[in-house]
Amino acid sequence: MIVSASAGLRAALTELRGQQLVDRCAAFRIDDDRIDDPTTATKAALRAIARRIIALQDEIQAADRRLAPLTTAVAPRTAAVFGVGAEVAGQMLVTAGDNPERLRSEAAFAHLCAAAPIPASSGRTDRHRLNRGGDRAANTALYMVVVTRMRRHQPTRAYVARRTAQGLSKSDIMRCLKRFVVREIYHAIRADFEAAHAT
Repeated sequence: MIVSASAGLRAALTELRGQQLVDRCAAFRIDDDRIDDPTTATKAALRAIARRIIALQDEIQAADRRLAPLTTAVAPRTAAVFGVGAEVAGQMLVTAGDNPERLRSEAAFAHLCAAAPIPASSGRTDRHRLNRGGDRAANTALYMVVVTRMRRHQPTRAYVARRTAQGLSKSDIMRCLKRFVVREIYHAIRADFEAAHAT
């Protein structure tokens, strides 16, 4: 909508990003008597979308506030893994299910989370790709943990720098990091399950 807006409105909004753009659009004042004007109509539509985004953000924050104490109570070790928030911990618990016997091994959990490397070598090229099967929601949760760690976790940042210097692509590095995260989460979930069944 911004791309097709009038030149003045487009110029005022083009440089804004993310929450700043949403806040600006949500604050538009609309003169209902001039709604037949294309710029006013575009502002009205942008304001409606921005206010819906803000309402959805509030709903997500409320759900996270409710989910965080539940995941921490049920799986404290899993929730304490670096980069694992309430949503990721909840998704990992859903993926693991009620029966820890499904988690026969770390590799089985990696397959369950669609994070197991599969050989994709050809000729002289020796490489791997991620399994496209498994729980895609769990894989998305792992991706979010990896992105968080690549930004804020110094050991992960050092690993990325080292592997980049070795010539690995970003997607290959993220594949390796997902597997590391799966290993860490697997042991945390197993410990949480064992603690829960011990009581």
